[in-house]
Order: sequence, then structure tokens, then C-alpha cells
Amino acid sequence: MSEKLNTLRAGVLGSNDGILTVVGVLFSVAVATPNIFTIFIAGLSDLLACAFSMASGEYASVSSQRDAESSAVANEQVLLKNNIDEEIESVKEYYMSRGISEETSTEIARELLNKKPLETVVNTKYGIQLGHYMNPWHAAFSSLISAAAGGVFPLLAMSLIPGVYRWPGTIGAVVLSVALTGYLSAKLGDGLVKTAVVRNIVIGILTMIIHYTLGKLMNQF
Repeated sequence: MSEKLNTLRAGVLGSNDGILTVVGVLFSVAVATPNIFTIFIAGLSDLLACAFSMASGEYASVSSQRDAESSAVANEQVLLKNNIDEEIESVKEYYMSRGISEETSTEIARELLNKKPLETVVNTKYGIQLGHYMNPWHAAFSSLISAAAGGVFPLLAMSLIPGVYRWPGTIGAVVLSVALTGYLSAKLGDGLVKTAVVRNIVIGILTMIIHYTLGKLMNQF
């Protein structure tokens, strides 16, 4: 479940980044040129770059975390062989910090280390569930697909909506998209839905304003 939630989290964040990154390029380029083909190619290039960048970053991040967890487990295996008293003390302190008496904590620590020594110490010290390591490929693939999917909405809106409806249609597509990612991120993280949605919409609007302004300024030179 933990791995699935982290994969979903990576997907939601990737989708949000895809939306904002692509819309930034689209607005900057669309202000500078009315050529739809040029706008589309610029947006598509940025969408692909963003998707692969998010995927590689997520892969590196999760791989580093997995390596750190594996290293911690290997270190605890050595400590269990060479310094079992220190490990008992560590587990005892863990339970004492949760309000259990010293005597009872000692009994719990000894019993757990007799039954499942490695599982107990890595869980109490690092919060690691032995054998349940995140898969970097799952997180990377989730980010790749979601970033591309997120960027598609503003790209298609800007490219396909005709005439005077192009700008308001694109703005509407961006607002709806970032509102959806805000809603999903709040649900997955047990956060405040309204706050997350409003925050994402504000960020989306600011992103559009900033890149529209930059495009206007660049167009004057």
C-alpha cells in the first residue's frame, strides 16, 4: 500500500508539473507568434522534455532512498551479531518513548529480538518494513506518463481551439487541470481539499500571468 501511494503521489506531482511547465512555454511562445504549428512544436518539445526529466528525477530519488534503506538493513545485521545489547537498548527506548514503562519495554524488546530481530530493529529505528522497498521504475514510469498526460491538456487546448476562443479555452483547461491535481493530491495525502485546490489554481494563474508577461516583453525586442 505504501508503495502504491508513493507511486500515485509521484504521478499526481508529475501531472501538475507537466501542466505548469507546458503552459509556461505555450503562453510565452503564443504571445510572440500566432503560428499554431510553431506553438504546437514548442509545447510538444517541452512536454517530452518535462516528462523524461520528471521520470529520471523520480528514478534517481527513489533509487537513492532504496539504497539508503538497504545500507541501514546491512548495518543492523552487523550490529545484531556484534552488539545485541545495544540493539535491545535501542528497541527498549523506542517503546519507552511511547509511554511504556522501562520494565515492560525491556521485556518487549527482548521478546521481539528473540523472534524477529532484524525486522524489529529496522522498523523501530528507521521505520522500514523489511522487504518492502519502493520500486524506482514504478515511480519513474508513473511520473513519465502523468507529466505527459498533464501537459497534453493545455497543449491540445492551445492547438485545437479556434480563433478568439483559444486563449480563454486554454486558460479554462489549465484551471480545471490544476484544480484536479490539487484535489487528488489532497485526497492522497489526507490534506485539506479546498486549500489544495485553491492553492493550485492560484499557482496556475500566476504561472500563466508571468509567462504571458515574459512573452510580451520578449516580443518587444
